[in-house]
Amino acid sequence: MTDAFALLEFPRQPWLEPDALKQAFLDRSTAMHPDKFTNPDDKESAQARFAELNLAHDTLRDPKRRLQHLLTLERGHKPEEVHDILPETADLFIEVGQLLKPIDTFLAEREAETSPLLKAQSYPQALEWLEKTNSLLSRIQQELQTLDAAARGLNAQWDCEVLEKLFHQYSYLQKWQAQLNDRAVRLGL
Repeated sequence: MTDAFALLEFPRQPWLEPDALKQAFLDRSTAMHPDKFTNPDDKESAQARFAELNLAHDTLRDPKRRLQHLLTLERGHKPEEVHDILPETADLFIEVGQLLKPIDTFLAEREAETSPLLKAQSYPQALEWLEKTNSLLSRIQQELQTLDAAARGLNAQWDCEVLEKLFHQYSYLQKWQAQLNDRAVRLGL
């Protein structure tokens, strides 16, 4: 397994500053960009190296993926993806579920509707659902920012158990964020 931290010359730690990470990627990828080479062998080698740098950057810029990678490097295996809902996120889990169920029902009915007039009449209800969705998305974003601060605070000293808990919190929050973003897009159509 490639160590993305080493590839971009960062210490193994839970938090990396996004701007520093981006700059490290740009510095290394610019020198290895395949378009800089004319010799086919050099170009092929540069393409492989560039792809490796790109993957490392993608891994490290996402907090969940970065923690998963860090835990995998430290333990020698990936953390379990499926985990019990943590007490810290249980209330939010219930809230997301209670919002998604009626929205999905509403969307199924609206998407099955063939009359443009009836679809247009459903627009005010869609706006109400969209407002509730955006409100919950805002709360999830705040929770993600709280997790970012926690990860930043762990850089000096951390252990795998604490990181795994943080990884699971990121996993759930990012999943719920994606689900709510999907519904927001569909409600806006």
